[in-house]
Amino acid sequence: MAVGSASREISEKYDRFARWYDWLEGIPNLFGLSRLRRVLLRRVSGNVLEIAVGTGKNLSYYPPDCRIVALDVSSEMLKVAQSREAKRSMHVSFLVADAEALPFPDESFDTVVSSLSTCTFPNPVAALGEMARVSRPEGRVLLLEHGRSDRERLGRWQDRHEDQFAKPLGCHWNREPLDMVRKAGLAVTSARRFFFGIVHQIEAAPRSSS
Repeated sequence: MAVGSASREISEKYDRFARWYDWLEGIPNLFGLSRLRRVLLRRVSGNVLEIAVGTGKNLSYYPPDCRIVALDVSSEMLKVAQSREAKRSMHVSFLVADAEALPFPDESFDTVVSSLSTCTFPNPVAALGEMARVSRPEGRVLLLEHGRSDRERLGRWQDRHEDQFAKPLGCHWNREPLDMVRKAGLAVTSARRFFFGIVHQIEAAPRSSS
């Protein structure tokens, strides 16, 4: 797999951090992130591609009849996800790949899923464009992301601390997920904000139905 230098840097960061990632993510789970995963993934159907699967936190929420391709740029994160999946009977294939250059033909999947990942992509609009490309025309893209709060005081605080937060994990926490989705050519069909406007639950279509 060919990976750009920026994506390789992210891969190396998460390879080092993989064993600690679930512990860190346990903090937002205390505030209901697991519930948002469950609600979003009820909408999944058919052949599924999960982008940036990480340690596989979403796997327990998929309907049992789904066939899933789960990819990540970090091989160490995938090892944790594979260990988690081994405890269940699911149809999951794991793949090391770059979200900005997906190794699949056009219109390959019924559902594309990504959670807490657009903050780390070097070029998030390109990655979202790839999600649109591999989605079937009647398919859907489901996103659970965090970004800049719409509470202006909190948003300005995120802006001031972006570099400090991005350095260890490559997480740019003040990006605007809805803006990026639209720039990628996806049509937003539903969108809700949670946790002081920081967390986005988004469903989008790969192209407008018009």
